[in-house]
Amino acid sequence: MLDRRVLLKSGALAMLSFGAGPSFLRRAALATGTSPRRRTLVTLFQRGAMDALAAVPPTGGGELAALRPSLAMSAARSAGAGAVLDLGVGFGFHPALAPWLPFWREGRLAVVHCVGSPDPTRSHFDAQDYMESGTPGRKGTASGWLNRVCGTLGHDATPFRAVATTSALPRSLSGPEPALAIPDLKAFGVRLRGAGGAAAVAGAGFESLYDEASQQLLRDAGRESFDALRLLAERGVANSRPASGASYPASPLGSSLREVAQLVKADVGLEVAFVESGGWDTHVQQGTAQGTFSRRADDLARAVAAFWTDLGARQADVVLMTMTEFGRTVRENGSGGTDHGHGSCLFVLGDRVDGGKVHGRFPGLDLDRLHEGRDLPVTTDFRAVFAGVAAAHLGSCEASVIFPGWSGEPLPLLRPEPAV
Repeated sequence: MLDRRVLLKSGALAMLSFGAGPSFLRRAALATGTSPRRRTLVTLFQRGAMDALAAVPPTGGGELAALRPSLAMSAARSAGAGAVLDLGVGFGFHPALAPWLPFWREGRLAVVHCVGSPDPTRSHFDAQDYMESGTPGRKGTASGWLNRVCGTLGHDATPFRAVATTSALPRSLSGPEPALAIPDLKAFGVRLRGAGGAAAVAGAGFESLYDEASQQLLRDAGRESFDALRLLAERGVANSRPASGASYPASPLGSSLREVAQLVKADVGLEVAFVESGGWDTHVQQGTAQGTFSRRADDLARAVAAFWTDLGARQADVVLMTMTEFGRTVRENGSGGTDHGHGSCLFVLGDRVDGGKVHGRFPGLDLDRLHEGRDLPVTTDFRAVFAGVAAAHLGSCEASVIFPGWSGEPLPLLRPEPAV
């Protein structure tokens, strides 16, 4: 076999002439420290079904107060610190989302209201599966929508193209394209597909593991994973500190977004990141300015604000988009909470986002305009948002591949790039 250094000096054409595949080319790029600076889409799943009318309530009229006598909040100044933060467009932010007001005023943050899945299920499990697979109403889809996004990008990738900060690979990233689940950069472990479980990896021990593998597929997975480990160590990613005075909350979401920022700033080729926030199932004692919802919203807002601050000059390369499986009932229930609903809202943050606006069609809260007389309707299919953001930010424009069977139009949420 030719020495690797000789091949590297000979250039990419020489490597291709010797039959070196994409895996070898990725490892060669890592060895020379030439990982490309890539754009990154960060997706944040709010598991449990976020209440859109608590997060971004309408500020005009008294309909919401009549439907939610103990949960509706006022935008009046007399409400003091518990007042809804009036956005000046007929909607407001829950007061816990105050850290996002600068992004809104700068035109970097947009809301899409009454967004969700056309499938009417109120099952968390089914609705999350449909949203992550990108095929509402269809069970058993073999891959996730983010995995299919990676398959349409059309360029070579490092082992860090797609990363989830979860203990297991989420449904969104499952599929044929390589992806990593890294819950903790300092204790990086890799689950080897087809190897019957998790393998803790570190140093020469892991090299021995893949060298002894009997199947080529397992050997390739091992080498790719070891390359990822080596790259993290060489660039000191796990030990880097937040920049620009960023202060993350001491929560799982804060830790996850901090690690995504580390990967972005280290130029390891991250293009798709997945993080999640739990606890949005507010059946009981949802609260107003205080309570369960407020605590979740506070964690979400502070974690995202710290992440954006931490990115510094890399903000231009990143778009962050939230999602949740469905919304909650318009009326409060007898336990001071809200039950499983239909439409919700999501947030998109980025320098080119058409921000400072509430996108989508909000039909009002009259009974005849509600889904089944009880929920916000879905007036914007989530696939329209996801496809539009992926196309405008990553250049992944094959909507029919990302969302098989869907024939809708992508929602344009990002402004065109300035002419060069």
